[in-house]
Amino acid sequence: MNAESRPALKPVESAIGPLQAMSAVFMRDVRVAFRQRQDLLNPLLFFIMVVTLFPLGVSPEVAFLKQSGAGILWVAALLSVLLSLDHLFRHDFDDGTLEQLILQPQPLFLLILAKTLAHWILTGLPLVLLAPVLGIMVHLDGNSVAILCLTLLIGTPVLSLIGAIGAALTLGLRSAGVLLSLLIIPLYIPVLIFGTGTVAAAAEGAPVAGYLALMGAFLVLALTLAPFAAAAALRISMSNS
Repeated sequence: MNAESRPALKPVESAIGPLQAMSAVFMRDVRVAFRQRQDLLNPLLFFIMVVTLFPLGVSPEVAFLKQSGAGILWVAALLSVLLSLDHLFRHDFDDGTLEQLILQPQPLFLLILAKTLAHWILTGLPLVLLAPVLGIMVHLDGNSVAILCLTLLIGTPVLSLIGAIGAALTLGLRSAGVLLSLLIIPLYIPVLIFGTGTVAAAAEGAPVAGYLALMGAFLVLALTLAPFAAAAALRISMSNS
């Protein structure tokens, strides 16, 4: 067959854009999570059990629960998010998907942002939806429950974004769960303090706009910096594995 009789090559389709890549990564993580329901349910069950067992182990008095209920819920939510972080990159690392993500032409930090958003939708958002029921169980009033849900809605994405950095740093290491806790919990303390402080201020009738503004600043800062830090940590971990 000479050159004139060969079929012309079809033009190569252009690569998908960053938003399409983020959407594909997000939808894939959601589908994988629903196939592995035990990883999806464990943080939620842990959250419910901690809040339920705390009054039995400490004190069931109404006055005590009203005073410490927001702290109980926030600590339980923090630990539930921490419990789920080890799976953020682990499955992709085991099956080789993570290497393909790093080799994609799209910016890695955008793909990590999509994975972190999927993690929050599957873990953080259900905690926010469960919070009103558990808040009533620990005798919080209606206004405190509303402020608690608002702080969790702002704060749990920060927990997922910061946790992505730790999950990327400890990827492939032995005892990764212990190292992840040691790295991430100190960074979670400001979010925990302002989350519980906002609810306490609302219960006392004090203005909470300043607390919410600071938590919003934490969220903006985490959205701006955490994906870049997680991408750099992920490249380091993959190069050492």
